[in-house]
Amino acid sequence: MNKAILKSAALAFAFGSVLTLSACNVEKTQDGELPDVDVNAQGGELPAYDVETADVDVGTEPATVSVPDVDVDVGSEQKTVEVPDVDVNMPQENDAVEEAPAQ
Repeated sequence: MNKAILKSAALAFAFGSVLTLSACNVEKTQDGELPDVDVNAQGGELPAYDVETADVDVGTEPATVSVPDVDVDVGSEQKTVEVPDVDVNMPQENDAVEEAPAQ
């Protein structure tokens, strides 16, 4: 039974990681600038970005699953165990993004 729970937890972690990494809205707010190259080099400027990530709620909820019966019987029985529950709320795409003033 521990292997089944570990596999479920690993799968939920992998799924949550994929959602977390892919569920964000990135908008470029300012252009970058390369540094001037001379003997007295002047620093450049990196572009600015606003990043809105998804709101991810991870918890557990009871679920009935088939688990092997450890007795001499070959059958299985139904048990209620805690399984991962992941809710993802994507950032609103219609939100107005204020652009940073160019410097």
